[in-house]
Amino acid sequence: MGSKPTKLLLTGTIGVQQGSRVLFSDYVNDGPMWTGEGDRESRHMITFREGFLTVPAVMVGISLWDTDHKANMRADLSAEAVTATGFQLVFRTWGDTRVARLRADWTAIGPMRDEELWDVG
Repeated sequence: MGSKPTKLLLTGTIGVQQGSRVLFSDYVNDGPMWTGEGDRESRHMITFREGFLTVPAVMVGISLWDTDHKANMRADLSAEAVTATGFQLVFRTWGDTRVARLRADWTAIGPMRDEELWDVG
């Protein structure tokens, strides 16, 4: 895997937006992340409170990870289909992994409009 290109922020106003999302609590209702096997996926649309001027850099991380200790723990958490207005928060697991519940945190950083700056051009 190669490294991703550097993102240059060429604006006077940089915005940071953050959030947290419980992706599932499958132990409550015997959902697929808790009772299933093989490839499984949980996908959620995240909409930014304010849109960015261009596509922001988005970082995601697991902030709650409740699993069964009798199986291997496998996880892939990513931000997909990132736009200036939001992204897909995606969790994947596979094999015999049993995940009871999961919460993910995210941070988006990018250029934003500053209402204090006037465009006189």
